[in-house]
Amino acid sequence: MRSDTPAENVDHTAEAARLERTAGLYPEDAEALLLRAAAHLELAGDRPAATTLYDRLLTSGETLENPHLVRALKASNLWEYDHEAEARAIIEGIRVAAPRDPAPWVIVAEALESHDELEAAQDTFTQAAHLLLPQDAEPPYAARPLLFGRHRVRRMLGLPHDDWDTLADTLNTATVPLDELHDPKRVWSLGSSNPAELQAEISRLQAELGTYREALSRPFPVAILHWPAEELAELVADYPALAEEYPSYEAHLATTEASLRELSASGTANLGIVTGTVPSYEAFAASEGTTPTDATLLPQYATTLAARGRAIPWPPERTAPCWCGSGRTYGECHGTDVHVA
Repeated sequence: MRSDTPAENVDHTAEAARLERTAGLYPEDAEALLLRAAAHLELAGDRPAATTLYDRLLTSGETLENPHLVRALKASNLWEYDHEAEARAIIEGIRVAAPRDPAPWVIVAEALESHDELEAAQDTFTQAAHLLLPQDAEPPYAARPLLFGRHRVRRMLGLPHDDWDTLADTLNTATVPLDELHDPKRVWSLGSSNPAELQAEISRLQAELGTYREALSRPFPVAILHWPAEELAELVADYPALAEEYPSYEAHLATTEASLRELSASGTANLGIVTGTVPSYEAFAASEGTTPTDATLLPQYATTLAARGRAIPWPPERTAPCWCGSGRTYGECHGTDVHVA
């Protein structure tokens, strides 16, 4: 399932138009905003219009953050309205390019899977796993869908477990084991007239979709605002009233990490960090008809940045660079002794 799929009970055509208008106002965020708009258009059934947005990004002349992701989404969309040959060509191009981001791999592999190309889907998942999964270390969170998808198609193919399938089992946090979630015989349960079998299948589906439902309920992360040292110094110098909010840079970093840990401990999921800049904050204050000295504006600014796709997920992997920019790993810096879900 696409990570950017919008929630239900939405006028998808109107929401796509709103996101396109927002992309015009914030061209630096056009990639994230137009990808969300394209997802709404796909859900509205207007797949040609979605393709137009993908092409708009790919031919814009701007440097995209993830061009392979845009191509993967375009391929998946094209295949859904009878442009199979073009979709296959794009998928092959992505496999040859071998991007270092898991998302394009997952999307093209799932496109193959959804059209009963199970062998090709397994080959794609496996190629990505060889390329992206670290040796003798726990896979980063973003790469885990590769393992789960690979487990699923191998189960459909009736292949025996290998080491990566076993690893997928250990990383699975659902209440139902992967072998049960991915059991091909579940298809037959949906056609059963036995109420007990149908109820069991409903329970499995609820377990499988639980994490998706939680993600869909919040279109962007709950984000905490982080100011780099130079930006914070400029902010407090220009607006001394904010010094009460930010007594020092070290205190700001400590408060940011503590707030995120507290939110995590309370059960809040989908947490993120957005990075502020003084010019951007001043522009936001002007758009709200107020002044940057208004401290109540700060959380609104963070939420707006997150809605524009500017948030990075928290917590990072312990071996990844710390979010604060210190140059140390998260585990050696602000992630010391942290235990978060």
